[in-house]
Amino acid sequence: MPEILNAHSSFSVDPMHSADDLSSHDLQEGKAAYLKRLKRLVLDEAHAGRVRIERIWSKPIPERVSGAYCIEGIEILETLHEGDLRLGCTVNRSRFREGDILCLNRGDPHRQPAINVTLLEDHETELVVSPQELDIPWTTILEQKQGWLLDIGFLDLSGFILNALDEVGDTVIGREHILPLLMGDERPRLETARIERGLALAEEAGLNWSQQEAFAHAYATDSFYLIQGPPGTGKTRVLAHLAGALAEEGERVLITAFTHRAINNALNAMAKFAPDTPAAKIGHPKQADDLQVENYPSFASSPMAEMSGGYVLGGTPFATRTSRLGGVEFDSVLIDEASQVTLPLALMAMLAGRKYVFIGDHQQLPPVLVSQPVWDTFQYSVFGDLVDRGFDTMLRETYRLNQDLVAWPNKHFYEGLLTPAEGVAERKVAYRKWPSKHEFPLHPKRSKVFIDLGHRNATTRSTSEARMIADLVETVLASGFPPEEIGIVTPYRAQAREIKSMLRRIPDRGDLTKQIVVDTVERMQGQERELIMLSLTTSNPTFALDLADFFFQPQRLNVAVTRARTKLIIVGSTHLFELRSDDEDIQAAIARLEDLVRSCDYCVPEAEM
Repeated sequence: MPEILNAHSSFSVDPMHSADDLSSHDLQEGKAAYLKRLKRLVLDEAHAGRVRIERIWSKPIPERVSGAYCIEGIEILETLHEGDLRLGCTVNRSRFREGDILCLNRGDPHRQPAINVTLLEDHETELVVSPQELDIPWTTILEQKQGWLLDIGFLDLSGFILNALDEVGDTVIGREHILPLLMGDERPRLETARIERGLALAEEAGLNWSQQEAFAHAYATDSFYLIQGPPGTGKTRVLAHLAGALAEEGERVLITAFTHRAINNALNAMAKFAPDTPAAKIGHPKQADDLQVENYPSFASSPMAEMSGGYVLGGTPFATRTSRLGGVEFDSVLIDEASQVTLPLALMAMLAGRKYVFIGDHQQLPPVLVSQPVWDTFQYSVFGDLVDRGFDTMLRETYRLNQDLVAWPNKHFYEGLLTPAEGVAERKVAYRKWPSKHEFPLHPKRSKVFIDLGHRNATTRSTSEARMIADLVETVLASGFPPEEIGIVTPYRAQAREIKSMLRRIPDRGDLTKQIVVDTVERMQGQERELIMLSLTTSNPTFALDLADFFFQPQRLNVAVTRARTKLIIVGSTHLFELRSDDEDIQAAIARLEDLVRSCDYCVPEAEM
């Protein structure tokens, strides 16, 4: 069971693992040094995560609550199926979101009872959590239904990664294949005959010219290949057809990624584009709600265990180190959203096979690391490390962005190479009836609009922006616009919660947060909607400068504004731009955001009245 920080967790590093414990007698010096650097990254991440949680836990309850790291006044309302708990509270202004690891406790997370839980559902004042293994009886918990707190928790998976790095150094496939590949000492060979066959298969599947090239080269490689998929270019479709073609030849194919959502999306694409290919996910059923293929708790319990090959399985890199997929060998490993996968995590997945296809986009979100500066995380991504070595193809046609929406990302990230597919360039937002107000920002001819609310000193929450967005939502819904085609993006969880609260106040619409996605940029990567509203939130220049590495990160901004198919509305305050930085990178990032705002149609709400 993965270690989750609780009352009994130690903040010391496992003595079995140190950055210097790799014996190098059978490793070339360069390989040993390479593994040592990766191991140091893993150890630094684990330590930084523990220190951060300990710092938060050591604060008084009011400080933890005001910092949005804790919810007080939690009551256990009932026990649900499979031991899940439905919790209630009076006020929830936390930064928690579904999927987070939390600690249910009586006031001090260091002391029992302290129960590690996963947040499954967040309905503001009602939450559903799934407890991990319990150290105390259920009766003890249920006897004390009131007086609980939910604190931020910590999941430490470093042991799995460190063991994988040890295996890379100890095995033939690690020393003679994986490490030379990553270090640039091994170059992939592409068989001409297989390239030609791949091109024919891709054309038959209806892929466009750049998709055909990417498919054929990934299909033909004897070791690895990269497919760069800018927003809306159909990388998941290419992945599905590729996995299906490899399985049809009898290969055992693993699809893996940093998140369950990405794995599910890829497998759902398999169900759509390669429905005759045996495909399934190996994992916990709670991570398979939106899955369109079968889910099994382990490989042994799946029908693929009786097959010699010709199938596709999805699972996390960690599943390859547990009873779910441990010891299962694959011919090809396809790593999706590879720009978010660190090199150590990629190594874990690569141990399961001999050929690798990395699908991602280094111009979108990099790995989330707490021990490294945000601006430097790109270099720790397996995609970022391997791209531009001459073995990658960029998909060029976007089926998402119209000509107005593609202009800014093309200018700043894709060297003008990204073009809207046929029929997409002139596409505009459509309403069943004309909006009753906010005519300027909602007009179909305006694909990009900036609404300047002119507020000052907002940090991670802006009530005026949340109110404006809720009013815009109410207006477009009254115009017959489908709620499931609306997405709302914000840099901060606190602002996402503020917007959700406003949406719940819209009369006669039920709980719109179940139909409209409202989330941070990290959760929106890989998704798209007809209408995207971006709440910049911050208008305090000093605060923005303090968070510049996060707030102005180019890849985060690229993801935020490229979720829209036909219309992007940015809500913010131009007072944000009353800041300047002596750091050239930060100043360039600020200028990039200013350029985005200047490229929009400008709107001041009062001008409409």
